[in-house]
Amino acid sequence: MPTPAVPAACQVEKTVPGPGMGDFSYVGIDAILEQMRRKAMKQGFELNIMVVGQSGLGKSTLMNTLFKSKVSRKSVQATSQEKIPKTIHIKSVSHDIEEKGVRMKLTVIDTPGFGDQINNENCWQPIMKFINAQYEQYLQEEININRKKRIPDSRVHCCIYFIPPTGHCLRPLDVEFMRRLSKVVNIVPVIAKADTLTLEERDFFKQKIREELRANGIDVYPQKEFDEDAEDRMINDKIREMIPFAVVGSDQEYQVNGRRLLGRKTKWGTIEVENIAHCEFAYLRDLLIRTHMENIKDITSSIHYEVYRVRRLNENNTAVAHANGLPQHHMTSHEM
Repeated sequence: MPTPAVPAACQVEKTVPGPGMGDFSYVGIDAILEQMRRKAMKQGFELNIMVVGQSGLGKSTLMNTLFKSKVSRKSVQATSQEKIPKTIHIKSVSHDIEEKGVRMKLTVIDTPGFGDQINNENCWQPIMKFINAQYEQYLQEEININRKKRIPDSRVHCCIYFIPPTGHCLRPLDVEFMRRLSKVVNIVPVIAKADTLTLEERDFFKQKIREELRANGIDVYPQKEFDEDAEDRMINDKIREMIPFAVVGSDQEYQVNGRRLLGRKTKWGTIEVENIAHCEFAYLRDLLIRTHMENIKDITSSIHYEVYRVRRLNENNTAVAHANGLPQHHMTSHEM
């Protein structure tokens, strides 16, 4: 005799045990992290890096080394003979990079012509203008009535400033640039082509640069005032003690003791780019990509951009007040 079918209402659905199901007090708040991870993986990430320094300091090579790809402007737009421009031409190149399922849109902003002229007075101005133009573009998108669900972010998150390996002190141009630009963007100074200095010269030069930065009130990344807690301060203090990073860039691969590595070959041996005994490239890479990338972007958004946004909105309010014939204090009292 066939077994009678059990009515659907009486069927008991089997429940697959989930995390914390045996724990009566479990709510599931920890699942938020996985939700955020999935959302971030879908959206991907953006990073906009500006490189500033005179010609011949290895800016393009260092960027290629950082991302182990041909991401620099010269790699993409190479010409047989590139002349030094008479004025600063700011050029940007964007790439979509993917690693282990994580997508990132990387934009490298180059500044050919910076510091290459006989008279370099005010050569920081086009760069300042460009950075502010990106803030303005983002602001206009933000205040738009029908704004986009996700505003394209072209704001400069980090500026790597290349210091020539003179071994003596900062030039007036270096001091002036970093003093002015550190107020609008995160600056990470590096000593370019550090393999041209002895270890003693390198240590002396780094110490001298740190003293000059302090003497001129230049606050480079990571800025001390933005440390969030004691743990942050401890980590960032170690980084601040290494600033500026003495780096060597190379996109050439060599085999050393059976290992593939990026380096520069000399008749004395191979300078290994990622070997911390040879240079500080690995520390720079970790700062920009592995440990502080999101913090760099957060400071750009919540500090540098916010300062620009408040200033621009105050300017607009002042203009409206004048147009309506109202005193500024009257305008302010209505807004509060």
